[in-house]
Amino acid sequence: MRGVNPIRIRRRGARGQSGLRLWPVGSVLVLAFLAAIAVAGSVFYAGWDLLGVQGVKTERRLDSKTLFDLVKLSFGVVAGSGALVALIVAYRRQRVDEDGAMRDATRLHNERFATAVSQLGETSPAVRLGGVHALAGLADDAPTRALRQTCIDVLCAYLRLPYTPEGQLPDGDVAAQHEHLALREVRHTIIRLIRDHLRLDAGHPHSWQGHDLDFTGAVFDGKHVSFVGSAFSGGNISFADAVFATGGIDFGDCSFRGANVSFEGCTFATSPVSFAGATFSSGFISFDGATFASSSVNFGGTTFAGGSVSFLGAAFSGSAVGFLHSTFSGGRIDFEEASFSGGQLHFGYAHFEGTRVELTAHFTDCPVVFTDATFTDGNDLSQTIRGASAS
Repeated sequence: MRGVNPIRIRRRGARGQSGLRLWPVGSVLVLAFLAAIAVAGSVFYAGWDLLGVQGVKTERRLDSKTLFDLVKLSFGVVAGSGALVALIVAYRRQRVDEDGAMRDATRLHNERFATAVSQLGETSPAVRLGGVHALAGLADDAPTRALRQTCIDVLCAYLRLPYTPEGQLPDGDVAAQHEHLALREVRHTIIRLIRDHLRLDAGHPHSWQGHDLDFTGAVFDGKHVSFVGSAFSGGNISFADAVFATGGIDFGDCSFRGANVSFEGCTFATSPVSFAGATFSSGFISFDGATFASSSVNFGGTTFAGGSVSFLGAAFSGSAVGFLHSTFSGGRIDFEEASFSGGQLHFGYAHFEGTRVELTAHFTDCPVVFTDATFTDGNDLSQTIRGASAS
């Protein structure tokens, strides 16, 4: 059996904002003058060669015109040198001003960041909600990509904090119920803000596409969790070992392009689970070892156009798994060592062209249906699976 290829979040650690490093002005001036002399000499000799000059006519006496030209040349050299010095000094001043402005912006950001994070630790749900929105706003206004990533990391970390689903709360404890509902509202606000930022075009200044999102081990329950229309393009996205408990989860119409997305070891205990209309192109999406206990797993209308999607060792129990009207036109989708018990695996009306599909899974009381599926690459999967139906 092939080894699992885990996805790990690669941290883009914020590199220390070291002070502005400028060369000594004396060294810069010397190098600038040498460069100017080299350029002037190159231009002079290039003109000499183009004009076909054979030599220089020497004279023992200078007339007034030649002397005046020499004086003008001398003053021109002095003026050019002064202009060069002024240009270098102005450039250095601009660099220092820009660095100072960046330091001021970073200092202000850090002060606001500390305030927002402290709000997340308050007991009042309203204050925590304010902290969530403040952090999202800070991420939008962050002067550097690293500072934006830090804000996103804190929001994701809040979702990873220990959390007790509603079904495990003590019976009759009204205070615990109210506290749970308030906490759940804060968590779902974070999810909604992340989704809204992932829906923005990549060129939008407030888009969070391409950033890392770490939901490892997070619990999603209660309300219907929706990432509909989100674009996971670039970056590393981890839902590894996450639990989708109740309320349903919807990744419909999402775009997975060039990102490494991990659902490894994830538990889908809610229904429905939907990736309907999603697009998988380039990147790597892993459902390795995931457990689907949902009655409905919908990949209908999904497009697989490059990249790799792996369900290695995934377990589907009593699930109606549908790839109806899906298009497989490149890349690889792997069900090696996956298990399907009960339910149904349906590829009805799907179109296969150029995608390598590994269906070496274990099927127990789970029919595999290929109704009106088309295979244009000569690899008719309906003929390779025992008990498959192509009617």
